[in-house]
Amino acid sequence: MKTTAVRMYGKKDLRLETFELPEIGDDEILAHNISDSICMSSYKAVEQGEDHKRVPAGIAANPVMIGHEFCGEIVKVGANWKHKYNEGDRFVIQPALNYKGSLNAPGYSYRYIGGDATYINIPNEVMEMDCLLPYKGDAFYFGSLSEPMSCIVGAFRASYHADPGSYDHKMGIKRGGTMAILAGAGPMGLGSIDLALHGDTRPSTLVVTDIDDDRLARAAQLFPVEAAAKDGITLSFVNTRAMADAVGELKRLSGGDGYDDVFVMAPVRPVVEQGDRILARDGCMNFFAGPTNTEFTAEINFYDLHYASHRFVGTSGGNTEDMRISLKLMEEGRVNPSIMITHVGGLGSVVETTLTLPKIPGAKKLMYTNVDLPLTAIADFVVKGAEDPLFAELARLVEKNNGLWNAEAEAYLLANAPAIETAE
Repeated sequence: MKTTAVRMYGKKDLRLETFELPEIGDDEILAHNISDSICMSSYKAVEQGEDHKRVPAGIAANPVMIGHEFCGEIVKVGANWKHKYNEGDRFVIQPALNYKGSLNAPGYSYRYIGGDATYINIPNEVMEMDCLLPYKGDAFYFGSLSEPMSCIVGAFRASYHADPGSYDHKMGIKRGGTMAILAGAGPMGLGSIDLALHGDTRPSTLVVTDIDDDRLARAAQLFPVEAAAKDGITLSFVNTRAMADAVGELKRLSGGDGYDDVFVMAPVRPVVEQGDRILARDGCMNFFAGPTNTEFTAEINFYDLHYASHRFVGTSGGNTEDMRISLKLMEEGRVNPSIMITHVGGLGSVVETTLTLPKIPGAKKLMYTNVDLPLTAIADFVVKGAEDPLFAELARLVEKNNGLWNAEAEAYLLANAPAIETAE
């Protein structure tokens, strides 16, 4: 079986290539990818190459497939897994395998499995760790976005609190508490807002900060403060760029005492330090966004750590249970990860998009791996539609859905966009 895939050969060395996959063994599964959303973690891996904790040595000779937010269909099942998986079933994968203590993960560490490929071989450890999950949704892209949503679910579950004098940690964000999401108008911030407003455990006060008015305006459009108020949540969007006393203003918005839960969505020292300063007693700060700088540091107030019981946690990805929770929330219509997507493209645009990801405005970049399509902002569909009937129809379909990517648009794209050309 031939596949066309984006593979990493070293730092900033990505190549789109067509090659033969080895025949699967009895403990492997052959699968057909349909969609993959590009994560900032992939950019970080490409920047660091073999210095990245999940990237193995020797990739110049044994390149690895990239992409870890993917969804597709099972093509062929090895004999050892026929009791559990069926050909034709749709699937998603939790890439954080934690297999025998290893950090190896699809999209970082393997030669024959990654999201940015047409066909892949799924190795035994994915099934052994119960990380190949059934997906029953109509739209493939929802399956792709279950991975980033699982990271958010995991972060919310990893926060913890305790009563005064108690060592019994209560896991999860504080029900009815105060929450701040700093640098929170990016794609993962939007997902975090969605979960905070519509998850099982919700704060009573939610403050979202950023330094970009356009991103904040889009966030406020997607999550109207009036709708949050009907659910008993006071929601505020704040640009802290020009504030003379951002810490003081943020504390005022919390009610004066600070925040029970703070999520830091950007690896920026002043943002981390701001998060520390706005914590309430027993407050927990989650450092969500991983840095590329291995020496990244920031100052924290150890007096408050000692006397105010401040707590700090960092999460990198979710686990299988987190993905199951995110899939359930999506199936129930409680969270809508479509809000994360601002661009759509095909496999041929993955290399350039991944290498320049921080420079591209907007939120999530969604790729369809069997389609030949330049990376295009959803906001530009109308303009491009003046010359291309494909984009004209896509513009009409997203307009029907409040400007958001949707299952109908996906189905039309998959049926009508030109197929990716594969080199022999």
